[in-house]
Amino acid sequence: MANETLASSPPPLPPSMANAPPEHAWIDAHRCLLPRWNSSPSSSLNGIPISISRVNQFDAARLDVEMAAMLKEQLVKVFSVMKPGFLFHYEAELDAFLEFLIWRFSIWVDKPTPGNALMNLRYRDERAVVTRGKEVRTGLEGPGLSVSQKIWYCLGTVGGQYLWARLQSFSAFRRWGDSEQRSLARYLWILIQHVEGIYKAASFSNLLLFLYSGRYRTIIERVLQARLVYGSPNMNRSVSFEYMNRQLVWNEFSEMLLLLLPLLKSSSIKKILLPFSKDKTSGSSNDDHMCPICHKSPSIPFVALPCEHRYCYYCLSTRSAAATSYRCARCNETVVAVQRHGLTDSKK
Repeated sequence: MANETLASSPPPLPPSMANAPPEHAWIDAHRCLLPRWNSSPSSSLNGIPISISRVNQFDAARLDVEMAAMLKEQLVKVFSVMKPGFLFHYEAELDAFLEFLIWRFSIWVDKPTPGNALMNLRYRDERAVVTRGKEVRTGLEGPGLSVSQKIWYCLGTVGGQYLWARLQSFSAFRRWGDSEQRSLARYLWILIQHVEGIYKAASFSNLLLFLYSGRYRTIIERVLQARLVYGSPNMNRSVSFEYMNRQLVWNEFSEMLLLLLPLLKSSSIKKILLPFSKDKTSGSSNDDHMCPICHKSPSIPFVALPCEHRYCYYCLSTRSAAATSYRCARCNETVVAVQRHGLTDSKK
């Protein structure tokens, strides 16, 4: 009976586990420390600070400009058969239309612009970035632009540039800046100049802030708090040396030409090519009666001796006076004298 009692009793706990806390003690500790954690200043973080390359952001803007220029060039070719200068009056509308197309198929559908896509960049709404440091892992998270931000971005970039270009062209065409104009037109012209100056000063200040902090490349991005961040943490950068190879080949070719051209003379080249050209007596009768220099019928016909090809007097005399040994433009023979057509006496 004693043996059965000893066998049914649990084994004694080791000394290290005899004083262990209860199983759910960590839950009570979490509930007690959570208010202190939320009230501490270090709990509300703005996310992991990230540094976006300023060069990449500038390159993305430049690539977008080049893309719009390429689209404009292709669109202009469509209207090449129309009246010359037709698109000149609608150049502002054409630029606004192309900018709207880029905005419509990139930013409006939550996609990066062509330049931003090449530089692995995208727009992020800084106002909606999560503020809990535990939820931010790489610093690249965050939602894209909201609908209102997209619309204001279109109005500021596409609409603002178009209205300003049209206002400047209209004021210049109406000559608001002339002193003879009415006081209202003159006042509007001065107001436009002041607004342009203020905008340029603000753009310069924004540029300095951008170079310092690396955020908000333009004034519109700063006002809308639309920041460019990397689209993905990793990017495969493909480097092509095709243009570098072309530049090297062209430099070597130009250096070779600069070395060989001074050694060659036009007369020697003509002598080499003369056997492969037409015979001096060949050709149509119409070409024989035309001056080979001005390609017109000679008003005062003179002939070159000894080949007796017909020239204008002024063309032949000026060429003979300019060169010590002038050669005929038709047969490449040295002209030793000139003579009026139909006369027997020669003139040197």
